[in-house]
Amino acid sequence: MGGFSGHNMAFAFGLLGNVVSFFVFLSPLPTFYQIHKKKSTEGFQSVPYVVALFSAMLLMYYAFLKTDATLLITINSFGCFIETIYIGLFIFYSPKKIRTVKLLVSMIGGFGLILITTHFVKGPTRVQIVGWICLLFSVSVFVAPLGILKQVIRTKSVEFMPFSLSFSLTLNAVMWFFYGLLINDYNIAIPNVLGFFFGVVQMLLYAFYKNKTKKVVMEEKIQPAEQLKNQVIVVVEEEEEEKEQQPPPEPAEQVIDIAKLRAVCREMVPFPNGCGMTGDFPLARPNMEIPVSV
Repeated sequence: MGGFSGHNMAFAFGLLGNVVSFFVFLSPLPTFYQIHKKKSTEGFQSVPYVVALFSAMLLMYYAFLKTDATLLITINSFGCFIETIYIGLFIFYSPKKIRTVKLLVSMIGGFGLILITTHFVKGPTRVQIVGWICLLFSVSVFVAPLGILKQVIRTKSVEFMPFSLSFSLTLNAVMWFFYGLLINDYNIAIPNVLGFFFGVVQMLLYAFYKNKTKKVVMEEKIQPAEQLKNQVIVVVEEEEEEKEQQPPPEPAEQVIDIAKLRAVCREMVPFPNGCGMTGDFPLARPNMEIPVSV
């Protein structure tokens, strides 16, 4: 029973953490499908993906230095792979490619610097230093979406904060917290306390602004329709005013128009004599009525 409550439970939470983390890494797929479909990154940011890649690389390095950390190696290997794909897609579709590339180069340079500096430290001290660095950057992974939270509050829209991702991060934090707690590794347990907190905050914001997002969209659709309606009314009123302002045609202009009509009709329909209709139309004079056959 004691073995079950110690090593076996740690393995169980670590295995569950691998499963949940796997889906966390895959959760941005709908986002990148939307980016691929629209050929634009729109309001999405590359910072969370670059920070996640950096954290996965550090945790994998930390796991190699530790003993019996296979569960950390497996999931962070997959994390490095999938985050690299995400960043590649982001660079391809982003209008600000240089910014993302600079961020990626800085991350790779920072990781190389950590490898070089910790190489000269031996034994448990090396593991401890790398663990502290992992703790700091694991916190950065959970702090990175704060920009999205600010955007949600400012725009009152949850378009760029999917609920599935927030829920997965919260559940993932719970699994890895208990894993770190059971193996007495606080470099893993402590950051996930913060991850749980931010995950709950994201879900609460989603629940609060979910209906307001629909309201904002409906207002954007109604306002252009009302503006178009007002424009049509104004145009119609202007046309009616122009017609009212136009003076009635002069009698002389009426005579000229009838003469033109007479000439055209004589050319197109030359009526023969004695057919009941005259070949010529009577030419109207001012204040003269034109006879009409009934």
